[in-house]
Amino acid sequence: MRWNSDRLRCLLLLCLCFLTATWIKSKRHDAAGSALGLSWGATGAPGATALSDLQLLYQRLLAAEELGGQVSRNLSSILEHLRAQSKVSSTERSSTPTDKTQQPVIGGGDQAQQLHLDLSIYLHLPHLRHSPNSLVPKTVLGQGRRGGTEHLSTQEEEEAAAIDQKNGTLCVCGCGCVCVCVCLSVSVVLGVPTVKRDKQSYLINTINSLLYGLSSSQHQDLLIVVLVAEVDFQYVNAVAQTIGTNFPREVRSGLLEVISPPEEYYPDLSHLTETLGDSQDRVRWRTKQILDFSFLMMYSKDRGAYYVQLEDDIVAKEDYYQQMKTYVTQEASKPWLYLEFSQLGFIGKLFRTRDLPVIVDFFLMFHKDKPIDWLLDYMLWVKVCHPEKDVAHCDQQRAQLRQRYKPSLFQHMGLHSSLSGKVQHLKDKDFGTQVLYHPHSNPAAELETSLKHYRGHSLDRAYRGQDFFWAQTPNQGDYVLIRFPKPLHVSRFLFRSGNIENSKDKLYNTTVEVLPSTVSTGHTESDGFRVVGAFEDGLAAGQIENGLQPIWALRLVVHASSDVWTLLSEIHIEV
Repeated sequence: MRWNSDRLRCLLLLCLCFLTATWIKSKRHDAAGSALGLSWGATGAPGATALSDLQLLYQRLLAAEELGGQVSRNLSSILEHLRAQSKVSSTERSSTPTDKTQQPVIGGGDQAQQLHLDLSIYLHLPHLRHSPNSLVPKTVLGQGRRGGTEHLSTQEEEEAAAIDQKNGTLCVCGCGCVCVCVCLSVSVVLGVPTVKRDKQSYLINTINSLLYGLSSSQHQDLLIVVLVAEVDFQYVNAVAQTIGTNFPREVRSGLLEVISPPEEYYPDLSHLTETLGDSQDRVRWRTKQILDFSFLMMYSKDRGAYYVQLEDDIVAKEDYYQQMKTYVTQEASKPWLYLEFSQLGFIGKLFRTRDLPVIVDFFLMFHKDKPIDWLLDYMLWVKVCHPEKDVAHCDQQRAQLRQRYKPSLFQHMGLHSSLSGKVQHLKDKDFGTQVLYHPHSNPAAELETSLKHYRGHSLDRAYRGQDFFWAQTPNQGDYVLIRFPKPLHVSRFLFRSGNIENSKDKLYNTTVEVLPSTVSTGHTESDGFRVVGAFEDGLAAGQIENGLQPIWALRLVVHASSDVWTLLSEIHIEV
């Protein structure tokens, strides 16, 4: 209403300017006409008439100059008024809560960041015009970590692009082998959409799998965005609380973000046309899935150089990130639309973020017609297939836009679909088996532990490189003892707890101790053992100083009871 009243005032001001100009012009004309008549009647001579005409022209020019100045001043005033009102309206929109009933957010994300898109989105989703907040994501958890290649032209990036495997720099090499390298905080964004499921949630296991085994530099190079595609903000908040509790360090560092779309983003999905023989429920489910994926892509397009679409019920290979980055570097100069790291549906598809607007536009154009993985395949057909060529030629052309990596890096693990009542047994045959333990040839030793192992996952088998050691919850004072038959010079030790399938089953509050053959002076435990290391984030590794060599034994000691099981996936005693 305020904006409409401002428009009305501006319109009245313009009308006033027009009427003023008309009145001035008529007055000048009447005055000039009177002067002309007097002059002609007094002299009756042509010279006098010409002089009068010049005087009249001069007076009209003065009047026009005065009128132009007044109109210019009035228009400047109107323009300043409109600019001021525009700033006020923008401030009001940005300060208005996304939802009047919205609870306080948990994190400090940019809540007023609207998704900037091509205007075509309003053609595909016309209901968005009715709400200024329909494209404003609710950032529940996040620190605003981002990267990207906005500073690079498309031509530069296509000439050559490489991602440094060590520090995540993006190097663009132009003609003459001149390279410009810019350090990016994020090069890859992983998008994980999730919804409320009737049976079982796999989200925490999925995030655990994505985080397992990442190095510190990879932590800095990556952003994981979880889209909770629900409008029930209490549920969204509950999911965010669970993620914040399970991954506090990753949330604080900005590695993990949780967002949700506003309720106004979704159109009415209650009366969709049934297509492809699908029921109304299935059509509604697949339509909403396209809207969810599109929202997540739109949010992520300015956050990094590459975007990977995942789902909330997958497991990743232990070294998936390094393999993925290596393959991206290898294929960077080729004209692909996306890279495939899984053959199932829409899992593991990697895009350049600069291509996301066009892809989202295509999805939204047909979001009511077909499933999203079908639309992605049809997009390739539209781009490169010749209607007068055969299928083989079409497949050859599409293969250039879709590069497949083997073995697959992501496996579907969910049994219960997000579509209510649907049970699915989808498995990627190219995924292979997970590496659950790392075998090593360790020196002969006598083993002893107070921990009770689970089934056949014994300490002896783990030490011999035949399995992992899996035991029930450890208590304070529990230990693992490795005693050698004679003193040995041990140059290095490594103990890794947890694995890709059980990433939380780690050793916490646990130290590594050695028993020297001759106890040195200094601090010693009551039984002669010396502390040489401790577990940090499930890993204990280090060297033993020469003053303690040779040693009789190594020991792991638990100093606080744990509420999770413990698993040793790697034991390496290097002599």
